[in-house]
Amino acid sequence: MNKLKIALTIAGTDPSGGAGVMADLKSFHSCGVYGMAAITSIVAQNSLGVQHIHNLEQTWVEEQLESVFSDEPPHALKTGMIPTIDMMTMIANQIKSKSIPYVIDPVMIAKSGDSLMAPQGRQALKNTLLPLADVATPNIPEAEEITQMKLQTEAEIKKAGRFFINEIGSKGVVLKGGHLEGDARDYLFTKEGEFTFTAPRFDTLHTHGTGCTFSAVITAELAKGKSVYDAVAKAKAYISLAIEHTPEIGQGRGPVNHFAYQQLKGWD
Repeated sequence: MNKLKIALTIAGTDPSGGAGVMADLKSFHSCGVYGMAAITSIVAQNSLGVQHIHNLEQTWVEEQLESVFSDEPPHALKTGMIPTIDMMTMIANQIKSKSIPYVIDPVMIAKSGDSLMAPQGRQALKNTLLPLADVATPNIPEAEEITQMKLQTEAEIKKAGRFFINEIGSKGVVLKGGHLEGDARDYLFTKEGEFTFTAPRFDTLHTHGTGCTFSAVITAELAKGKSVYDAVAKAKAYISLAIEHTPEIGQGRGPVNHFAYQQLKGWD
């Protein structure tokens, strides 16, 4: 019997369950992977927005990671909300000492529009964690902030993708096109080539936690030994079904359905 694969998320919380480590753990589980989590921030948020953020001390996060890695190291890890520069530096040092796939969801702004990171932290993210990433998963506004480019056309998106690979040093990046017009089109860039994943765009307000979920599925698939291309392809199919079959929870921008893929496609 094959040993169950493990994925670790390092991120903030969401008591409403739609984003952050709560969404990550649901995504890991629905991909057949055992999930672990280290908390960086306690966030009071729901489908209506972010009300309060309480960042943990950097040493508290480090203690969580030391506990995990000293006992049963994961087969892949992802980071989401990393609010301070000290925390970024510490996590970068942890990642450098491990030889496992690393996925970064460069969380800067919540779906509600609330800022989750100070401006100086955005530059530090570019210098510390992004160069270590096997896959980075910025949406268009995040990619614009990181690259300082305006991304409205496919040519501009391709230029930004090559910037991540050639200038920042990420091994792979998915530029998520959810903020663009037309079909929901995501662009994967690696040193091996450029790939496009397209799905229908669904008319729904309920997209809270899509970035967390998408990156978590990639992490789970990499933990299972899948290639970056196959992991992104699974994540694209997973998030499309999750958006199409939203549970419509909450009074505002509700969460996606983390169980739609498993229910409709089964385990794979």
